[in-house]
Amino acid sequence: MGDSLDEPPTSAVLLDSCHFSQVIFNNVEKFYVPGGDVTCYYTLTQHITPRGKDWVGVFRVGWKTTREYYTFLWAPLPAAVPSDTAVQQQIHFKAYYLPKDDEYYQFCYVDQDGVVRGASVPFQFRAETEDDLLVVTTQGEVEEIELRNKTLHKENEELKASCANLQKQNMELQEELKKTQELQKSLESLRSNTEKLELELNSLKVENKHLKEQGDCREAELQQLKEQIENVTSEKECLENRLKAALDQMDQLQSQVLNYEKEVENLSHMDHDKTKQLETLKEENHQLHLSTAQQ
Repeated sequence: MGDSLDEPPTSAVLLDSCHFSQVIFNNVEKFYVPGGDVTCYYTLTQHITPRGKDWVGVFRVGWKTTREYYTFLWAPLPAAVPSDTAVQQQIHFKAYYLPKDDEYYQFCYVDQDGVVRGASVPFQFRAETEDDLLVVTTQGEVEEIELRNKTLHKENEELKASCANLQKQNMELQEELKKTQELQKSLESLRSNTEKLELELNSLKVENKHLKEQGDCREAELQQLKEQIENVTSEKECLENRLKAALDQMDQLQSQVLNYEKEVENLSHMDHDKTKQLETLKEENHQLHLSTAQQ
């Protein structure tokens, strides 16, 4: 309902009414004419430090939290002034955003934490009549005001009791929020660790697949080597058999050679004997010749 698209900071907790005196609203009319703009005047006391998200809202009398504003405007930051000096401020509400009924409303100054720092006296949006001017001095008006003050005082007491309960609930909610935030951090940490583990798992899967492929290749190579070993072993056995046969044949040849050598030796002995016999016969023959010649 305000002039800004941003939502103002609000709070579900209404703090103690002592804060209401930190901002004082001045020159608040009892009646504002419907359809007209309204200028709100207020004083920032030395007890408040204005901030960028403070705002002034129009609230229907009887509101319980700052979320129930009808319309609002961002409070302008004052020029640099000493912190112990009150500052006069004003803000201008356009008629388009103001209520159209004749209920009672009031201005409230709300800081950027959603806490009320000041509230005005009630007012209405309707034309002021002569009867209103005359009746204000009558006893009936005084009694009505007193009755309204009693009602407001009772509502204020109820709000204080509600405030204490809400403050307690707020503290409990703050504790729950703190626990929730801690759980959220733990969850985020677990998510981060899970993502890292998933990345490591995917990396290990890829590496395992690569190793499996290498293992399959090595298994094929091993099978090939086994076949080669079997072939070599078979060739070795064949060669060993051939070698054994050759060795056996060689043994036979050596045996034959030994036999031949023995025969040669025997023949040699026989030849030697025959040679000696021949020489003996030749000598005998020579002697016979000599003997024959002498005769």
